[in-house]
Formats: sequence, structure tokens, C-alpha cells
Amino acid sequence: MSDSKTSATLRYTLMRLGIFAGCFAVMWGLVYLRVVPRGLGDSNLLWVLVLSVVVSAPLSFVLLRKQRDAMSEQIVAKVDRAKSRLESNRSQEDSALQ
Repeated sequence: MSDSKTSATLRYTLMRLGIFAGCFAVMWGLVYLRVVPRGLGDSNLLWVLVLSVVVSAPLSFVLLRKQRDAMSEQIVAKVDRAKSRLESNRSQEDSALQ
């Protein structure tokens, strides 16, 4: 396993969390300033969390395309290596049985 796999996944995850945190801060400010309506009763935090998820998801989809593609390529390469090792082990077992 190389460090680039871990770093690509970690980088994508941290960037996604950063976008969510930024959206949360903006949504909290907009709710506090009453630009966006508050939640009902004590549900204000849940309301801000839902708004943040709704706003951050499409932003992450668009802004993190390059990081997501890099992470995907590394995951596919890792799965392909695992499949080839499995196939190699199967062929060794088959030849040992014959």
C-alpha cells in the first residue's frame, strides 16, 4: 500500500468536511441574522445541519471532482491488484491439487 492512496482518500475526506463546515458556518450565520427561517422550537441545530448538508453536497460534487476522480482511480487500482492476487492464489491451488 502506498501513501498516495491514503493521502488521496484523506485529502478528499478533509476537503469534503471543510466544505460542510464552511456551509454550516454560513447557514448558522444566515439563520442567526434571520435571512433564512429558524427551525421549529428546539430544532434549530438540526435545521442548520440539514441546510448545510443540502448546500454542501452539490458544492462538493462540483468542486471536488478532481480529487474524487484521483481517489477513484487509486481504489480501482487497489481492487485490480487484489483480484489478480486472488486469481494467482487460485491458480496455485489448482496446480497443487493436480
